[in-house]
Amino acid sequence: MAKKAAEKGGKSLVIVESPAKARTIAKFLGNDFAVEASIGHIRDLPQGAKEVPDEFKDEEWAYLGVNVDQDFTPIYIVPSDKKKQVTKLRAALKDAKDVYLATDEDREGEAISWHLCEVLRPKVPVHRLVFHEITEEAILEALRNPRQIDEGLVKAQEARRILDRLYGYEVSPLLWRKIGPRLSAGRVQSVAVRLIVQRERERQAFVSASYWDLIAEFITPDGHEFNAALVSVGGRRIPSGKDFDSKTGKIKDPNLLVLGQQEASQLAERLQTAEFLVTALENRPYTSRPSPPFTTSTMQQEANRKLGFTARKTMSLAQNLYENGYITYMRTDSTTLAQVAIEAARELVRSEYGPDFLPDAPRTYASKVKNAQEAHEAIRPAGHPFRVPESVRGELDSDQFRLFELIWKRTIASQMADARGRRITIGIEGGEAVFQVSGKTIDFPGFLRAYVEGSDDPQAELADKETLLPKVERGQSVGCGGLASKSHATQPPPRFSEAALTQALEEMGIGRPSTYASIIDTIQAREYVFKRGNALVPSWTAFSVVRLLEQHLGSLVDYEFTAQMEDYLDAISRHERQPQDYLREFFHGDERPGLRQLVQDKIKQVDAREMSRFSLGTPASGEHLDEVFVRVGKFGPFLEQGDRRASIPHAMPPDELTRDKALEMLARGQREDEAMGQCPQTGKPVYLKTGRFGPYVQLGATDDKEKKNASLPKGMAVEEVDLETALKLLALPRTLGAHPDNGQPVVAHSGRYGPFVKCGDETRSLPEDVTPLDISLDQAVMLLAQPKAGRGRRAGATKEPIKVFDASPVTSQPVKLLDGRYGPYVTDGQTNASLPKGVAVESVTLESALQLLAERAAKGPAPKRGRR
Repeated sequence: MAKKAAEKGGKSLVIVESPAKARTIAKFLGNDFAVEASIGHIRDLPQGAKEVPDEFKDEEWAYLGVNVDQDFTPIYIVPSDKKKQVTKLRAALKDAKDVYLATDEDREGEAISWHLCEVLRPKVPVHRLVFHEITEEAILEALRNPRQIDEGLVKAQEARRILDRLYGYEVSPLLWRKIGPRLSAGRVQSVAVRLIVQRERERQAFVSASYWDLIAEFITPDGHEFNAALVSVGGRRIPSGKDFDSKTGKIKDPNLLVLGQQEASQLAERLQTAEFLVTALENRPYTSRPSPPFTTSTMQQEANRKLGFTARKTMSLAQNLYENGYITYMRTDSTTLAQVAIEAARELVRSEYGPDFLPDAPRTYASKVKNAQEAHEAIRPAGHPFRVPESVRGELDSDQFRLFELIWKRTIASQMADARGRRITIGIEGGEAVFQVSGKTIDFPGFLRAYVEGSDDPQAELADKETLLPKVERGQSVGCGGLASKSHATQPPPRFSEAALTQALEEMGIGRPSTYASIIDTIQAREYVFKRGNALVPSWTAFSVVRLLEQHLGSLVDYEFTAQMEDYLDAISRHERQPQDYLREFFHGDERPGLRQLVQDKIKQVDAREMSRFSLGTPASGEHLDEVFVRVGKFGPFLEQGDRRASIPHAMPPDELTRDKALEMLARGQREDEAMGQCPQTGKPVYLKTGRFGPYVQLGATDDKEKKNASLPKGMAVEEVDLETALKLLALPRTLGAHPDNGQPVVAHSGRYGPFVKCGDETRSLPEDVTPLDISLDQAVMLLAQPKAGRGRRAGATKEPIKVFDASPVTSQPVKLLDGRYGPYVTDGQTNASLPKGVAVESVTLESALQLLAERAAKGPAPKRGRR
């Protein structure tokens, strides 16, 4: 075939992962090259029994897709949604004189190249292209220096894939049997959930402590005012929050002086007549060095802190920037910059900020990386010289630009001079009381002129904020303009944000930064975690899962054990270890039982009731003295005390569910079991209840198969609901009358997404101050006459797509991003896929859309929605 292609003067075939990357590379290669996309992996382990090839279906291990009895040989298949693309690649290969595999420079990219060779079986020369930025110079340099596929990286990726399959497919069924359906376990995800649960346990056990101190307002002889805080009295130090035991609320060191409100007020009164002198004055210089350029992890953390982006959104934006030639490869643990990048950054420092901001020698950053897969650069602007952000603003959408600017600034700052300044501390003493205040003066901003690193603590001072203090001298007298007592309360440890969780996982050596975005998505999709603001809050289901794993499969969620797994995978990538040895010990066991035996033993040992029941304590007094429990049931968590039951609101964090709060909810639940009255038409009882998703009214008893529910409209308080109001809610939809223009009925509804009015095919949401119970026909007609909010289209017109992309390689139809009834979704004309929660429509690319469509298609037809 190679001779035939050469005789035809065939082109060189270049295969990349994504169409966007293909388009960008094609611009640099000219007519002698054909560039095609694999659209990710073209081969994988079977996802279910239906995908297992017939010759293996009767094997005991078939459900795993891995022959665990013979060297852990994986069974690879081409998924149905990739067959058309494979056919297209085979057709392109027929006329090719050689093949260049230009997939990403990491384990996944190496594995994709290997799978392409295994499936396509090219008879022409095959070359592996490696580059970390998609610029003309980088592509042409890669063409001049191709290499072979790295078997070590391929084996490491394959071992990770098999390890994750064995872990998930063996442990998840145990969770289904003992806790609930649709749960999953994972090598990294389960450890991430454990971290979040452990933090919530610390918050539950936390006992707050309160203490008081004084803030004094001092005045220098020349009239300058400044405040200082009390630090000691009579030689005894005033404590801070860290001096209290978080589990008891008591002071750790009895020699510290803990002031109550009364003691603080008395001390303030006594010090009103005291004379104050400056007794301490420190003026110490300090130097701050810039942070290294971004790695995957630090980019995710900073984008979360500074821009509010989720890890998923950050990686999606970075993927788009990389594939379109704006930044270097975005999956990296390296802080190294290429020499040309250092020179480009230093030139920009000189031209943008001046020679004073340029250090004498280039900065280098030591990398902790020892893995072959991360042998490339840090994340930086692509090419050289670097383009300044303003020059690309018109080419990028708002979020893409913000991330590019963040990367640009971090890269430039990494090659800038240190920031220099002075830290000044003033001590003032009078009446045996010592006050202290600290300030900071920046003498030379250095890298801070370009970049200031963010913080997990929104209250923390930014590094470039100065606290200026007046000039004073030791022994100088200062006046006291006033003394104010101030209360403090210790705070529980903060929950993990995405940034903090990413940082913790990386520091512990668990997982790889490139996988953290998908891990965070997964634990939210499984409802192990939900978000409150930017914080990750564990559910009670997560508590049950972590308890089971800790008590019965402890090694699988042991932090050190999980980190060692990563080390072994890294050793495989460096050709130092063989994957079969580790997989055999992990699954079958050697000196200790392997995964399979462990799980089999636990099927009989694990007490499902014990795993899903959490005590909140026993009431000290009252009518009901039974112990109060949280139970994780099939339909969610609930409270249990003897025969009493009550639902737990879906968004209530575990640390807020105290014993006393639970008793209130149980008492309310008991009242909810008492009917408000009866429906005059049906004679059935009417109840006002509170469920996982808020208050609602119910017609009929709980065991009535024909009972009817109706949610309270937004803004309606439970106290407003009487029997009459409940019956009106249950009677919805309500016909208001005929529309004066077309005679069709106008109806008020309360739907899944809020109250609305409808006439024919036209619907309009109700304003917040109007309910479907009280809206009049005239008001409804006025609403229906208005254009739909945010749509700007006439009645009956086809809804315009938010975005239109290139044709799908599967259907050959344009891929569209549309706004549907249940939120934004993408379609290729045959398959529809909703956008995951938290994904902004602006961040959707053709590649991410194709990935969503492929995942949706692999799951089969969507179930039909039932009526409420």
